[in-house]
Order: sequence, then structure tokens, then C-alpha cells
Amino acid sequence: MTSPDSRRALMRKFLRRTALSLVVLGVILFGAAGTLDWPQAWIYLALTAVMSFGLGAWLARHDPALLAERLGSLIQCDQKRWVKILMVVMLALWIGWLILLGLDAKRFHWCDVPLPVQIAGFVLVCLGSYVVWLTFKENSYAAPVIKIQKERGHLVVSTGPYAYVRHPMYAGALLIIAGTPLLLGSWWGLTAGAALMLLIALRAVLEERTLAAELAGYADYVARVRYRLVPHLW
Repeated sequence: MTSPDSRRALMRKFLRRTALSLVVLGVILFGAAGTLDWPQAWIYLALTAVMSFGLGAWLARHDPALLAERLGSLIQCDQKRWVKILMVVMLALWIGWLILLGLDAKRFHWCDVPLPVQIAGFVLVCLGSYVVWLTFKENSYAAPVIKIQKERGHLVVSTGPYAYVRHPMYAGALLIIAGTPLLLGSWWGLTAGAALMLLIALRAVLEERTLAAELAGYADYVARVRYRLVPHLW
């Protein structure tokens, strides 16, 4: 059982990490936009802050072991080489995508996204965040890196959203990637987001190879739940 001191230390680490991530996110978006006068970006940052801090507080209370895993490095020494390469590519693409959002939606105004579409983007981001929370609620092994957590008694999870798709957290991420450029007002960002979605799909396929080979019962789970990310589609 986690001691009160370790819980407080974990929460302090989470608060520092989340605050820094929000600052970096803001710098990239507003730096690319060339202005702070971008209401949609402020709404997006506020929404991200609420979701991030709320989820962290929930995990600190209900699943501190998962929170500790989520705060680990995205690139770890015991990861497979292809995982490290994929993570670097995804991070670089994500930063480039955010820059494109600022350039398109605010600095150069390449696109005009109607207000109802921006509202729909807000809803998609909220829905995607909710799916991610459902994933964390159900799966205590949802680490940011692909590995078998033997020291934590890693088991196959097949309940909750895992009864419908094999990678619900990635499914939630797809909704967030689709909703973010709509909320911020960038059709080009929505188009470029397809590259991020393809990388997530590739990660899901490669991750399943590792899980099927190293996690007992995962092959049987794959046989029962047919879809990876989108029910009745793929």
C-alpha cells in the first residue's frame, strides 16, 4: 500500500509535469500563431488543464501505481528499438502538427471553420478524454510505453471499453486528434492529423504482436474482441 509521503511526492511530480506540459503546449500554439489573441486556443488549454489535472487527481486517489507508470519516461532502456523509434517519430509529428494548427488557424488564416464545427470539435475532445478516463478506470496497466509489467502482475483486461475494442485509449486519442483542429479552426490540421492517426494504428498493430507473444491470454482475447480501434470497422 502506498504511504502518504509517497502519494504526496507522486502528486507533486504529477503537478510539475502537467504544468510544464501545459506551458509547452501554450508556447507552441501561441508561438506558431504569433499572438495571444486566440480564444479557441485558450479554451483548448483550459479544457486540457481540467482534463489533465482532474485525471491525475483521480488516479492519485484510486490508482497511484498507474499514475506512477504514466509519469515514467516515454523512452525507457528496456523498450524494444522499434518502440523508441516510433515514440520519437510520434513526438516530432505531434509538435509539427501543433505548429501547423497555429499557422493555419491564426497566423495565416488559411481556412475558415464555422462556429458549429468548432463546437463539434470541443465535444469530440471531451468525448475522447472521457474514453481515455474509462480506459484508465478499467486498466491499471495502461502505461505510456509498450511493456509487460510482470512486477505488477500484468493481466489481460477485457471488461469495460475493452469489451468493444482492444485499444480504447488509442480510440479516445483518435477522437481528440480529430476534435482539436476543429475546435482551434484548422482544416489543414484535421488533414495532417490523419498521419498521427496512422501512426497510432501502426502502434496498435505492433503492440499486439508483443502482447500476443509475451502476455498470457492475450491471443485468446484478440480472438474474442475483433476490433482494434473502431467497433464494426477496424
